[in-house]
Amino acid sequence: MLRADLTGQPRAELRPAMANTEDVRAGLALTSRTLRRDGRPWLPVSGELHYTRVPRERWTARLRLMRAGGVSVVSTYVPWLHHEPVRGEARFDGRYDVGAFVDAVRAEGLEVVLRIGPWVHGEMRNGGLPDWVQRAPVRHRTDDPEYLDLVREWFGRIGAALDGGCTPDTVLGIQLDNELYDQPGHLVTLKRLAREAGMSAALWTATAWGGADLPDPEVLPLWGGYGDGFWVDPGEPWDPTFRAHFFFSHAWDDPGIGADVRGTDAAGSGSSTVPGSELSPWFPAATCELGGGMATAYHRRPRPDALDIAAVAHAKLGSGSAWQGYYMYAGGTNPGPGLEETQATGYPNDMTRLSYDFHAPVGEAGRAAPSHAALRLQHAFIEAFGERLAPMPSHLPDARPSGVEDSQTLRWAVRADEGSGFVFIGWHQPHVPLPTYRGARFRIHTSHGPVEMPSAPVDIPAGTLARWPLRLSVGSVTVDWATASAITVLPGSASTPPTLVLLEDAGISVEVAHDGVAYAVTPGAAPVRIEGAVGATLDVLVLPATDAARVWIVDAAAGGRRRLLVGSDEVTWDAAGRVSVRGSGDAPDVREYVDGAWLTPRWEHADGTGVAASVSVRRVRASTAPSGDYGSRDGRQAAPDDAVLDAHAAVYRLDIPAGLGDDAVLRVRWAGDVAQLRVDGATATDRFWDGSELVANLHDIGAGPDARVEVRILPLCRDTGVHLPVDAAARLAASADGLSELDDARIDQRALWREIR
Repeated sequence: MLRADLTGQPRAELRPAMANTEDVRAGLALTSRTLRRDGRPWLPVSGELHYTRVPRERWTARLRLMRAGGVSVVSTYVPWLHHEPVRGEARFDGRYDVGAFVDAVRAEGLEVVLRIGPWVHGEMRNGGLPDWVQRAPVRHRTDDPEYLDLVREWFGRIGAALDGGCTPDTVLGIQLDNELYDQPGHLVTLKRLAREAGMSAALWTATAWGGADLPDPEVLPLWGGYGDGFWVDPGEPWDPTFRAHFFFSHAWDDPGIGADVRGTDAAGSGSSTVPGSELSPWFPAATCELGGGMATAYHRRPRPDALDIAAVAHAKLGSGSAWQGYYMYAGGTNPGPGLEETQATGYPNDMTRLSYDFHAPVGEAGRAAPSHAALRLQHAFIEAFGERLAPMPSHLPDARPSGVEDSQTLRWAVRADEGSGFVFIGWHQPHVPLPTYRGARFRIHTSHGPVEMPSAPVDIPAGTLARWPLRLSVGSVTVDWATASAITVLPGSASTPPTLVLLEDAGISVEVAHDGVAYAVTPGAAPVRIEGAVGATLDVLVLPATDAARVWIVDAAAGGRRRLLVGSDEVTWDAAGRVSVRGSGDAPDVREYVDGAWLTPRWEHADGTGVAASVSVRRVRASTAPSGDYGSRDGRQAAPDDAVLDAHAAVYRLDIPAGLGDDAVLRVRWAGDVAQLRVDGATATDRFWDGSELVANLHDIGAGPDARVEVRILPLCRDTGVHLPVDAAARLAASADGLSELDDARIDQRALWREIR
């Protein structure tokens, strides 16, 4: 029997000045347990999108796809390097118009956090400082008066560009600098300079990992967690600082993030042992950099899959997170070459020059990745239950894993208040597979007595990420417990009661218990109706596990009515709840659950046609053998420059057909070292090979039928020593020396449909 005790006392609730008596926004409050909005606890979900890395005309589409994934707050760096590469020649037009971006976010009913730096990192050259700032004879990122003069000038430019649009009423948060570990006074100074420039927000934040010394309570500490990362040396195994994020824990620091840049050892237990890493008594546990994916460095090329990404987020939520924040949530493309982090500019890593896809839930080309579906299930749960969940403390079980090597002890936790909440099970990690956990049964001690669940022991398959209800009340009906994951609650109508929507966890029999009796439920069948007190009723709908990637929840804030849609096509909606679908078929593959029945919404065709076609590819030049040695820094291989690709890369000419719309993307499956997609001789995007496709929007890169579109693939030598995912490494090992292949190229275009109301 697995045991947990929920009867302990939560920590005392404090109210900091932030968002309460300073920088007040009507209806918003902050305590040491949770944010509150309109008097109710609020658990935000933030996702990073960099406006300078996305074409301006794509902002709204990206924002709607983020909201469809459950994001309620959009965060972004304001990169000095992108705006003012030459002193006095700052630009805030087009994709650089930060004020217009804030307006676009708010027009979609979303909140915004501006991460104004001045140092931001973001895999940018000089950490986002322009070269002229980097070369200035000042003590950077300190209160050196000459450095502050430069910052004052820059903040003034941002403030002018925002033109009064950065206040607590319009901007939820401002992050000061990034990954600053030992200058708490400087953060206070930056806060003052931002105010002097006309910028303020309800929340002032700073990154807390790495044992950062922060000026408590001047800034809200934000934490992070990545399940893998490029910043480890190529020959190193899966680091303990990554492994730790697949466990439930009340330690929030990650000593690994940024360790290579600050010159410290990332290795360790992943536990919170660094001075300054404890939670502030003033603020709840909150995150801004849960790995929504991972960037690709030349020397190390991790490729997290959807379950890896979802498992880290799930573990943080079960551990007590009061704010789920992702970096990145939407990828993009650098607005020009030479803006990336490189060894030549003093950093330990060479990054791709243009692509910042990040393996994010929304990729560089604007298409949703499988992680979008995996995360939006969690976020639908947060949207429906976050008001209850946000202030709930996290309780760890009596028997806990002995360390990050422990693959036998079940990983689980409970978030509950007064015995009501959710049981979180997280039984997944990459690289080192977990076995099926045999015979799980739980005994949970609450202030209302013990709860035992399920009725008989069950096996927990590897890959399980479960959120099981525990004494959950919906209306006047209480579900004692269930062995299926909570997704949402649909409102009732004159003819039907509210519906609790659960999702089958693959391989686990579904039971729903009420009034001391457990009922077996068949996923996909008609809902089970539960009778409560005084004639109250509740329907419980259990979706089959096979629907997991097909679930879309239109949030209650959009149009005032929460909706359950299931389908394989991409679903988005505007701030008023008007639903659009993109799909490749003759009609949308989407159905809706309404008042106890599945219905097909009415659609009208709005634009485009579905296209799925191969692209004619001609090899115009074979590859030749490069040296494979392009230099190194501190044992990490350097990336080849354009001269190497020009001399040795295979060149393929692609014939792009006419008649395509602005949704069409090119998908290239390839193998090698470095690929560049060039249009009329200019590189539009690039990749370091990690086994994944190169995907580019043809309209955005100007690749029409009259353009010269080429893919260049540099061979990868078998003895290169770069770190690859297992499948890519196996393909390299099985190849003749000098792997350089273009497997196929395809066009993928979808039609747009809008709902008829």
